[in-house]
Amino acid sequence: MQNEPLNTAPIQQFINQVKSADASKQREIRLDIESAKRLSFTLGEVITRLNGDLEAILAKKYSGDDEVIQVNIGSTKSNW
Repeated sequence: MQNEPLNTAPIQQFINQVKSADASKQREIRLDIESAKRLSFTLGEVITRLNGDLEAILAKKYSGDDEVIQVNIGSTKSNW
């Protein structure tokens, strides 16, 4: 199952806006409704993807399908 890349630009824009506001000692930032909706949608996508990835990892961990790798060193005739 191949996941397509997430567009995280709205998150990066928000982070940059916060950094800029902090650097200029602003007490608040404002988002227009379109920016807020894009940020909300993107955060929802990221959280959903992470949750799905976590579920897949846990399912694999508890499925019993762990691969066993056996490594033999030396010849099979020695008692080493």
